[in-house]
Amino acid sequence: MFLYQILNLFYVALQKEEDSKHDLSLYKRGDLLEVPRTLFTHFGIYLGDNRVAHLIPDILPVITKNKSAIAKMVTNNRLLLGVITKVASVRVDSVEDFAYGSEILINHMDKVCSQPPLDGDEVARRAEKLQGSVTYSLLWYNCEHYVMYCRYGMAISYQTYKFCTAVRKIVCSRMSAYLTALCGIGTMLYLGCVTSLTVLLTVLISFTIWMAA
Repeated sequence: MFLYQILNLFYVALQKEEDSKHDLSLYKRGDLLEVPRTLFTHFGIYLGDNRVAHLIPDILPVITKNKSAIAKMVTNNRLLLGVITKVASVRVDSVEDFAYGSEILINHMDKVCSQPPLDGDEVARRAEKLQGSVTYSLLWYNCEHYVMYCRYGMAISYQTYKFCTAVRKIVCSRMSAYLTALCGIGTMLYLGCVTSLTVLLTVLISFTIWMAA
């Protein structure tokens, strides 16, 4: 409860408009909804009747059993702590709470995924069946994995793929090979441990990065 009270100190209530700015007539049961944000894109499955199922990190269920508090819109503080502790849940929110003030794209992944989408009712049933607590992983099981499984039958994440590709380009670059070699040489000289083993390790690591670049 103490942690819950601390979170409340950081919570800033947002004034909501009585009427949703999103046209609900545009959404059909089983649609994949996509919300672009600054650093990532959030995904959900439309269930009908202004309800969206989505996987979202949330620390609150760990520190309180207050269902009314948990049911409220997940704030950025709750989300961030959920990511750090790898705690998440598949929950159902209104379209407004899901969008969090952002624009919504409908079935945009249909143009990207090679697999055809399942029937809308089947997509929604999968989304509903998976409701509840899950172990969260930013790279291996996030909101995109969840919706991709529900709509296309395969749990993949294009965001994860792009991120890993970008990291690989940075790590496995010729500049990284140079820096690794220089750091290895500098460390050996500084510690006075220039041996055949340390030299061999420095050469092998630098060479591996060079060949992977």
